[in-house]
Amino acid sequence: MPKGNEIVVTSNPKGMFLEGTIQDTSLPGTIMQIKAATKFVSGRPSWISANVGTNGKQALHAVLLPDNLQGKTTSDAYVSGTRCFLYVPISGEELNVLCGISGSVTFAIGDRLMLYSGSGILTADSGSPQQTSWVAMEAITVSSAPGLVYCMRL
Repeated sequence: MPKGNEIVVTSNPKGMFLEGTIQDTSLPGTIMQIKAATKFVSGRPSWISANVGTNGKQALHAVLLPDNLQGKTTSDAYVSGTRCFLYVPISGEELNVLCGISGSVTFAIGDRLMLYSGSGILTADSGSPQQTSWVAMEAITVSSAPGLVYCMRL
């Protein structure tokens, strides 16, 4: 069960809040990337779910937040082409992040997590990734992945 009802759990976050235009229908908790070769809208970039090409590849970890201005929650997907809100945490900050690729997935406290290659979702550390960026802070079984998991940014 994620901690609380928000994506950012840390009470006094020190990371960077960002905005832009979303170009897909991602859910809050997804790790996003700037859409390449796309003109800025109102001085801000367009964002899509992170597609790094290789599991665990180093990337900016900009986590999609709910659209609170429209009364949306963590379970409401964005509409492509609308304004979006993101947060880039610093090490040690706690967030609820989407984890698990499909099916039922179990995480234990302390499991190291990496970015899955083409989805903006975290998965268990395996192989020799460039970057394991998160650690699970709860023991949880996500019955229908992906699901929000309480994590700490490494």
